[in-house]
Order: sequence, then C-alpha cells, then structure tokens
Amino acid sequence: MAGGGGGGRASAQRRAALAALITLLLLASLAFLLSATGTASAPNSAPFRLAAIRRHAEDHAAVLAAYAAQARKLSAASASQTESFLSISGHLSSLSSRISLSTVALLEKETRGKIKRARALAGAAKEAFDTQSKIQKLSDTVFAVDQQLLRARRAGLLNSRIAAGSTPKSLHCLVMRLLEARLANASAIPDDPPVPPPQFTDPALYHYAIFSDNVLAVSVVVASAARAAAEPARHVFHVVTAPMYLPAFRVWFARRPPPLGTHVQLLAVSDFPFLNASASPVIRQIEDGNRDVPLLDYLRFYLPEMFPALRRVVLLEDDVVVQRDLAGLWRVDLGGKVNAALETCFGGFRRYGKHINFSDPAVQERFNPRACAWSYGLNVFDLQAWRRDQCTQRFHQLMEMNENGTLWDPASVLPAGLMTFYGNTRPLDKSWHVMGLGYNPHIRPEDIKGAAVIHFNGNMKPWLDVAFNQYKHLWTKYVDTEMEFLTLCNFGL
Repeated sequence: MAGGGGGGRASAQRRAALAALITLLLLASLAFLLSATGTASAPNSAPFRLAAIRRHAEDHAAVLAAYAAQARKLSAASASQTESFLSISGHLSSLSSRISLSTVALLEKETRGKIKRARALAGAAKEAFDTQSKIQKLSDTVFAVDQQLLRARRAGLLNSRIAAGSTPKSLHCLVMRLLEARLANASAIPDDPPVPPPQFTDPALYHYAIFSDNVLAVSVVVASAARAAAEPARHVFHVVTAPMYLPAFRVWFARRPPPLGTHVQLLAVSDFPFLNASASPVIRQIEDGNRDVPLLDYLRFYLPEMFPALRRVVLLEDDVVVQRDLAGLWRVDLGGKVNAALETCFGGFRRYGKHINFSDPAVQERFNPRACAWSYGLNVFDLQAWRRDQCTQRFHQLMEMNENGTLWDPASVLPAGLMTFYGNTRPLDKSWHVMGLGYNPHIRPEDIKGAAVIHFNGNMKPWLDVAFNQYKHLWTKYVDTEMEFLTLCNFGL
C-alpha cells in the first residue's frame, strides 16, 4: 500500500501526493473524453486526424508515465505493472514521433490499438490506486478512532482513581466529628496506657496488622472478624495510622468498643522511633519530596521491627470483610517460607512481568518475568522466617535501587512485595481469599459465599457511591449504625 502507514509525516506527504495525482488524472481523463467527443464531430480531413491521433498518443503516454512513476513507489509486486506502463508509454511516444501526413493511414490503426490498450491500463491502474487510497483513508480513520478511545480510557481510569483515592465528603465529615468530640471531652477518651496490655504481645494469640487512615473501614474489618471468630477474645488487631487520624480512631473505639471482647491496639507512625530517614529509605525518600511513596502502605515491610515479640502476623487490607474464622491461618504450614498469599497468575495473567520493569538489567538478573504474582489483602507472615532471611534489608536495597522509580511505580506497594518475597511465598488455598469485588461485577455467588475473606480491591470501594450494588450489602451489614456521627454525616447505608 502506498505510504504504508502509521500516520507519520512522510506517509501523510505520500498520501497527499497520491491524492493530488489521482485528481489530476481524473481531470486528464475528462479532458480525454471531451477531446474524443470533439474529434467525432470534426471534419474527416487528414491533417485534423493527424493532430488528433498525435494529441491522444502524447496525452496517454504522459498519463502512463505518471502511473509508472507512482507504481515505482509501490512494492516489488507491482514491478510488472510498472514495466507495462513504461512499455506502452514508450510505444505511444514512438508512434507519435513517426506520425506524418504520408504515414497517417498506415499508422492510424496501430496507434488507436495502442491508445485503447493504454486506456485499459490507465483505467485499471486508476481503480487500483483509488482502492489503495480508500484503504489508506480507512486505516487513518481507524487509527484516529483508536487514539480517541485510548484517550477516553485513560481519562476514565484517571477519574476512577481520583474517585477511589479521594476522601469522600461523608468520611471527611466523620473524621472531623470524631476529632471535635475528642477536643470537647479529652478526659473521657484516654490515651493508651504506658505499659501495653499483655494481650498485645502474647504470641499465643491471633495477631492481625492493619495499616489505614479510614476509621469506618477498619471498624468493619474488626467487627466482621470478631463475629466470624469462634474465640473472639483471642484475636488482637494492631491498627497503624497517620498521627493526625489517631485521635479519631481513639474516639471511635472508645464510643464503640470492639465487639465480643476482641482486642484493638491503636498506633501511629510516630510510635516507632526506628522509622527515621537514617534507617529507612522510605522515610528518606518521602522527606526528600517523593510524594508518590504512600507511607502507610510501605510500613508493612517493618512488621518484625514493629512487633518484635510476635512470631506470626496476618496482614489485612482495610477493604476486606471477614466471613469465616481466621484462626486456621495460624495452622497453615508455610514450609519455611516467609509469606503465604493468594496467587493471581491464572494462565498468563498477572505474572511478575506485568508489575516490574524487566528492561532493567538488575531486574533481569534477579527475577523471572514468568514467575507467578500474588495479591495483598490477606497475607500470613512468619516473622521468625522474615528475620532469618533478612527481608527488611532486602526491601531497603530494592527501595534504594528504585529511588528514581524505574523498576516499578512507587505508588504501588505490590511490586516491592513481589521482589522482596521472591521465591519465599507459599500459595494460599483460594477459599481463603476471594478478590475483585471492587472491579469485577461477575464473581460467582458461590465463590463469595464460600470465601473466608472477600476483598473489595479496585476503585469501586464499598463506602463509595460507585460501589457495585450486588456486593455493597456484604460490607454495610457490619457497619455500626448506632454511631450517631454516621447519621450526621449523611452516610447512605
């Protein structure tokens, strides 16, 4: 196809030239027809016939020479067509030079035969070039529509991310109400005691870690897990949040204590003195102005340092709902591995190559792009194996390597986890963790019903107006509607 195209400048110039050529040829063809009509009505004298034949021969020779020039630009498959154009054009030029008054009768028949063949070739070539031009125009249209669709998808993705990442007005109102209650009656909401209760450090209990600044979402996780537990008093939740949100969490759990004797420890980043710029590349990068690094998300890589007395911790995201007793996770054999998680590589889907930049030589040397990826949401961590394998130190090395964001997108914590626990993750049975309720409207009801944990990962969080209606009730039934601030903040529950 002439021009061959991807929409480049050179291709556009060739297409413009071809269009101009076709236009000129159409005008020339019209002139030929008009001249032929005029010839029919002219006197049948030898000089007039001589002039007409010479003019037709010269004109058709020029037409075929132009087509030959255009045919040279086509692929090698058109070489024979090019030769035909040049051959007939040459014959016509030769005949035109040989025509005279004395030879007009002899050469008229031969000349008209050549002209007839030239017209047939020109007509076929014009049809071919017109078809190629139409195909090129159609290709350009398809390309333009594809680009518009791509821009629309990007805009939609950006809008959904903004909607999911922004704090809804109702949640902001809830936090403000809780902080106002704390300021109005600080003595009624005491801080944690200087010496933590023994349950917080007892390795014989079931310990969970949640990193979040969403007080409502955390309350749902705790409430759903407590109601699903056979022994709720043996379950301990360690909630780590930003310092500015800690008072709001204290007010919530002071007014609405954890149900059924479940224990909740509320912590802020400032409660861990080892989290400083000299010891943590995460803190240093944030202090250096890298706003793409979400601190709360990356704190999960410090679990052994945060909870030195514990041997095993289950990490829960704040967008999950617990439907079955999770005590069985403490009996899962990790086989010496550090992490247990749900694998997500169904077929060729979601392998390491999807999350990490394998064009970097350092990544190519250490990791396999076909390795199976896994998901956060529900993870079992053996902290003793973590300390043994020095996973925090490995994470620090990766963060140093990714300071300019070339290995993975620093806004996403999953790639860092995939690399930190590479070859050190054991797959969990799928019945423990069903994910996708925040983006997939077609999950089988039996899969949701049989899952120990359902995960609203995706942009359609259950506390947002854009949540799927068929899933939202699975989350809202654990919301403590007796908290008066929910009504004041217009939660549509």
